[in-house]
Amino acid sequence: MSQDKLVIYHNPRCSKSRETLQLLEENNMSPQVIEYLEEPPTAAELARILALLGIGARELLRTTEQVYKDAELDDDSLSDEEIIETICAYPALMQRPIVVQGNQAIIGRPPVKVLDLIA
Repeated sequence: MSQDKLVIYHNPRCSKSRETLQLLEENNMSPQVIEYLEEPPTAAELARILALLGIGARELLRTTEQVYKDAELDDDSLSDEEIIETICAYPALMQRPIVVQGNQAIIGRPPVKVLDLIA
C-alpha cells in the first residue's frame, strides 16, 4: 500500500462503512477499497494502522461479535500482539470502517469523522 494512497478498510454489508465510502466519493476522493473480510490485513499492517489511530489493539475490537466471546478476548492478560493475531484470523472483530491516508488514520464512526482526514 502506497504511503499517500487513500485506503478504506470496508465491509459492504455495514451501513456505516457504506456511508463512509459514499462520503469520500462525494468529496471527489477515490479510495482504494479493501474488503477486509475477504482480504484481512496482516499483523504488520494492523500494527501500523493501530499506531496511526493512536489506540491499542483492544480498542479496535468489536466486543459484540460472537467470536469475541468465543475467543475469550475479554481476558485482560492478552497482549496487543495476541489480539492483533486474533483480529487477523477473525477480521469481523475489527471496528469499521477504517480510512488511512499517509500517516493518518480514522475510524469512520460516525462517517463524518473522515472529513477531518481529507480536509
